[in-house]
Amino acid sequence: MSAATQRTDARSISANPSRFSLAGTVKAVFRRILRQGLQCLVLAVLSVASYYLISHYFLQSVKVVGRSMMPTLYDSQYFLLNRWVYGVRSPQRSDIVVLRDPSDNGFSVKRIIAAPGDSIYLRNGGVYLNGCKLDEPYLAPHTPTFTDSKYRAQLIVCGRDQYFLLGDNRQNSMDSRTYGPVPRGNILGPLIR
Repeated sequence: MSAATQRTDARSISANPSRFSLAGTVKAVFRRILRQGLQCLVLAVLSVASYYLISHYFLQSVKVVGRSMMPTLYDSQYFLLNRWVYGVRSPQRSDIVVLRDPSDNGFSVKRIIAAPGDSIYLRNGGVYLNGCKLDEPYLAPHTPTFTDSKYRAQLIVCGRDQYFLLGDNRQNSMDSRTYGPVPRGNILGPLIR
């Protein structure tokens, strides 16, 4: 190969700027970084949306605060709240649920004792559901349930979409004896134990 041929080849290489152009390379790298940045942004948005949907409509971690559900649940235990199941079925008696407490608008964990249309009669430490003494194996033996009033007996009838809720630790629970039957809209869902 002659020197003239080598010079021609060198000129043809430098004469073709698009092939080895620094601006073209920078542009390609910038596009790649921009594409990866947009992919990360889309992934982050989808992650936040997924978290929001799951925690507000399906499952949510909850911590029991207080002793109102002892001996069934203890202070500082963690459980999952099933937020979607009551979209499929109605709350049932004996479900342990998380509710928005009508007295302070906070969250509480209680047990459903009566459903819409049921009557609850509290007398002499006993709970009567629709006229029959309620069997409560989840309570500590000989646990009385007294009214939260100056009267020894109390009759409560649950209206449409109302539920009567009690804590399992009856001497240390602020529940439907205090604030009455709870509307269905205040019940967020059952605990998964």
